[in-house]
Amino acid sequence: MTPRTVATAFRVVAVAEAFSWVGLLIGMFIKYVPETTELGVKIFGPIHGGIFVAYVVVALVAARVLRWSAGTTLLALVASVPPLATIWFERRATRTGALPSSEAVAA
Repeated sequence: MTPRTVATAFRVVAVAEAFSWVGLLIGMFIKYVPETTELGVKIFGPIHGGIFVAYVVVALVAARVLRWSAGTTLLALVASVPPLATIWFERRATRTGALPSSEAVAA
């Protein structure tokens, strides 16, 4: 795997994980506040779970291929727990150089 492929995969999965969190949170709101249906949780629960697992796997692959420090790797894994934190980590990793930008990888 090339650094460019890994960086792109990480970005895609990080954003997908955040969006699946949003879907699950909306589903939980509808289930528990107006108490109308739990369909949102039944749909977004498994989707979020699958994308969560994919994020963890891709983060570990990225850590190995991009040679992240233990601290950066741990931060990437911890970012998978709070809602939308994967996007924050992706932006931070790009800013600090842990996750190469598209232009940097192409050069």
